[in-house]
Amino acid sequence: MIAAGRELLAAEPRTTAQLGGALAARWPDRDPMALAYAVRFALPVAQLPPRGTSFERAGGQAVVAPVETWLGRPLAADTAPDALVLRYLAAFGPASVADVRMWSGLAGLTAVVDRLRPGLRSFRDERGRELLDVPGAPIATGDEPAPPRFLPWFDNVLLGHDDRSRVLPYGHRLGVVGGSCFLLVDGFARATWRIERTGDAAILHVHPLEPLGDTAGIEAEGERLLAFAAPGAGRREIALAAAG
Repeated sequence: MIAAGRELLAAEPRTTAQLGGALAARWPDRDPMALAYAVRFALPVAQLPPRGTSFERAGGQAVVAPVETWLGRPLAADTAPDALVLRYLAAFGPASVADVRMWSGLAGLTAVVDRLRPGLRSFRDERGRELLDVPGAPIATGDEPAPPRFLPWFDNVLLGHDDRSRVLPYGHRLGVVGGSCFLLVDGFARATWRIERTGDAAILHVHPLEPLGDTAGIEAEGERLLAFAAPGAGRREIALAAAG
């Protein structure tokens, strides 16, 4: 059945319902959705664009295809996560083993890090925890400017650490569960945002979670976001709500 699912998805990317219907034609005594999810859970698949590529909640139904078909090459036979760990540290280091584990969902990373340790740099944070990084990576001094940044849903800047308080204050964490888009101010998530399309207008709504102080930088970054996310809008506005 898994082989049949692979054949069907390789021939044509499909939604879960479409895949289930096609499989049920071969196994009519089985539940179509159960067949589809069995294939999706057992077969490496990729969710294809345009789903999940927009700053707005748009993109249509989720369709999947075998990863090999989407990449145009077979999956690597070497499943050791060494390269994955190094790429994570290059993006998010200095970070702890717990950070890598939270981001990747992989267990047994202590042994992987020990294997890589001779080629890594080691630090201690203010609580004495070991943080690791790749050689040559820049280390912030704390004096660098942190301009406002609008992050999309479930951005790894927010989710890529075990200790998310490094970016996301504890009281704001429930917003991640709800799929909020966060605005970073001074390097921390201090507001949420969304874009509303009304006719030919695009309105960027910003909802502070705490007082934001000077908003000139936020408005300037918001204008750049609207120019990128809604280039065809006849009118662009920024609506900054009062802190709640």
